Amino acid sequence: MPNYRPNVAFILSNAAGEILVCERSDWAGCWQFAQGGVKSGEAFIDALYREVEEELCLKRSDYEVLSSRGPYRYLFVNGRKKEGFDGQEQYYFLGRLINPDAKVRFDGESDEFRAARWIRPAAFDLNWVPEMKREVYASVLRDFFGIELGGGVMSDEAAA
Repeated sequence: MPNYRPNVAFILSNAAGEILVCERSDWAGCWQFAQGGVKSGEAFIDALYREVEEELCLKRSDYEVLSSRGPYRYLFVNGRKKEGFDGQEQYYFLGRLINPDAKVRFDGESDEFRAARWIRPAAFDLNWVPEMKREVYASVLRDFFGIELGGGVMSDEAAA
């Protein structure tokens, strides 16, 4: 039986109904949601607050958590292990930016991302994430937004 690393992931929305996606620093063209591991003894919500501050430099007062779902699981490829785990078990949180002056920045404790942009949920392209994560992203977008995404490239019109 696989051993899954506990993980939290955050979908941040804005007043326009768009969601934030971030481009990984180590992989150009790979756009994803902020996420990170849960430390031993740490509550999932506390891990979320910590990861959002580390990766996006947002304070708890900048956003509100609306809902959560999970677990969503995926295995690492080619039998790879990370910290002794075979894959990730993620709990996703949906939040809304409530501080209009808050700015997403990448000068915190993490250097995971190099860029961010706001898109409509239906504009998310599953090709932006590694194949091992695509089923999870498709499920998350369906579960939170009722969107059925295929693996194809989104048109420029869908991203507008």
